Amino acid sequence: MDKVSENPDEDRVSLQSNGKMATEGAVKENLDIMKKFRKSMKMATKQSPLSPKNSKVKFNEGTTGSEIGSASSHPPPSPSLSASSPATSPQKKILGFFQKKEDPNPQKDKRLTRSNTDPNFSRFSDSLIKKGESIRRSLRFPQRRDDNDKRGRAMPPITDAKSSAEMAAEEEDGEMDVFEEIDELYTLPEIPHTPLSVMEINKLIVNEVLEEAHMNLLALRLEFQQDQEQSVKDCPVELCTKEKDLNLLYRDLMNKISSIVRDSNSFPARNKGLLVHVARIIQEEEKRAKEPGGLSDSWMNAWKEAVRQGVEAKVKSVHLDHKEQNASWLAVHLGLLGKAIVEDLETVKRDLRWSYPPSFKVFSTYVKSYHRVVGLHLKKLEQQATELKDLYQLLDWILNKYKSEMIMGSLSLQPDMTDESTDLLLEEDFLKHLKEKYCSRIKEDMRTALGRVIELENESIWRDTKQPEKDDNFLKSELPMDIWTKVKGYILHSLRLHAELEQRVISSLLEELKNFPKRFETEFQSHCSALKPQQLWTEYQITYINSFTVLQQHMEGYQGSCPDEVEGFRKEVKWLIERLLQGLEKQFIEDVESYLRRMMTRKWLTSDDDFNYLHRRIELLSEQSDLMRPPHVQSYTCRMWSIILNL
Repeated sequence: MDKVSENPDEDRVSLQSNGKMATEGAVKENLDIMKKFRKSMKMATKQSPLSPKNSKVKFNEGTTGSEIGSASSHPPPSPSLSASSPATSPQKKILGFFQKKEDPNPQKDKRLTRSNTDPNFSRFSDSLIKKGESIRRSLRFPQRRDDNDKRGRAMPPITDAKSSAEMAAEEEDGEMDVFEEIDELYTLPEIPHTPLSVMEINKLIVNEVLEEAHMNLLALRLEFQQDQEQSVKDCPVELCTKEKDLNLLYRDLMNKISSIVRDSNSFPARNKGLLVHVARIIQEEEKRAKEPGGLSDSWMNAWKEAVRQGVEAKVKSVHLDHKEQNASWLAVHLGLLGKAIVEDLETVKRDLRWSYPPSFKVFSTYVKSYHRVVGLHLKKLEQQATELKDLYQLLDWILNKYKSEMIMGSLSLQPDMTDESTDLLLEEDFLKHLKEKYCSRIKEDMRTALGRVIELENESIWRDTKQPEKDDNFLKSELPMDIWTKVKGYILHSLRLHAELEQRVISSLLEELKNFPKRFETEFQSHCSALKPQQLWTEYQITYINSFTVLQQHMEGYQGSCPDEVEGFRKEVKWLIERLLQGLEKQFIEDVESYLRRMMTRKWLTSDDDFNYLHRRIELLSEQSDLMRPPHVQSYTCRMWSIILNL
């Protein structure tokens, strides 16, 4: 043997046998192993720095192969006791596996110190660790006191011969789980020569011992195929019975697999091991699909259907209030639904996908199932949604939130969602129908809002015959601003949903506004005609000429997107303003016509009362004209003077 220790004063480690000597063949084999091991150890230690966890050991020259072999066959206890341990220590009792040199200086610290032997016993490459694994496990080297260490420093005791890299790896494995996809290829377990009975196989399926049940099913299937090939004419009943048994057992197995897959996203930890067997059974049955004795149904399609059913159960489990109990029932439900989708897909990404081979595309299958199931669920919700706020919430969730980082675009689902579609699988024309329903509901709400505007006008002005307010010396009412605010709110909300929907909403609003001028004129005449011929009646008419002029100017901003609807509204406003101007003309004619006729007689030569009245009325007309906004004020004054001249 090569000489390892060159310092005669250095502590030596003596490996003793426990009384059972190995055979000559074993001795030779152990010697060869130790030679290779020490040679590898020397090469590694030359390139490795000193580590506190490394043990410095050199073998005695006199250590025989039989001693090494004997020692390696019995793993010693932990060598972490210090040199000052009493003689009765359990480490001393085990046949003297390791002998330590007593410290000649009792006054010095009795702790184990660094030796002068070669460093870095345990820091090897992965290949060396694998080669010396059995030897490292059998040898436990204690630390020895180094008499030549003048500083007298102590090294911590080594409790194991494992390398620091191994220990760090074990600690890391304990802190976090590392998942890997199972291989696409697999080795089928041995099929039994004689299958279990039908009842026994069925019991295995019920108890979810799937692998064993499947192997026995395959064995039974092979028997059936052999009988079928041999054309057993003597026992056609037995062949039919066996085929029926196969069909029933396979159907039970498929149902059990579907049940496991359906519940797997709810109990991922419980079903993780089962799903591996499920995947292998599906793979094997897909390969044997054309062989007799199996099911005609596709196992892969059955798996996808089970996934869909599991997703459907998850969606149905999301809490849904009755709209009579909670005004925000739909908004709350959609929020909970989005959260449930993200959490479930996180479970698939984190746990379930690792129980299947890559060809199953587990994450993608669950995503597509959610697209389809949620689309059907939303159709049911749409039938219950009748109010505008609920229709808005539904459209916003479909068009924006579902694709956003709140749900399918969630950062926790990346990068798996990178190549996946984020669009819901909705029934044909469902979204179109929902948008039309939303626009129709906006028209209804706008009609109601316009009616409320008229009611407010009556309550605040007409009923109490209040004077209209002024703005920049022009008579005004809150009517155009109330209507404009309502219209603008609808349009802004629709723009948040979709640009195309904005145009449709503008069109719907203008169509409803088109009917408003006539509706207003009817209500105005009904509530205020009794005020004729008072001055207040004239002021009201001027006020609403100004109000509808302002409202029309607001609507002109949508000329580019909805020109036909804007033109229709413009014509109706023009008609109303003309009606109000005609009312002013009629009132003026009624006021001055009799006085003008009397002035055509000689009475005016003796009395100027008629003339003074006409003068005051014209002055009043001028004052009224100053209260009217352009451009109608010019046409109004011209028409009044024309009436005076014609009379």
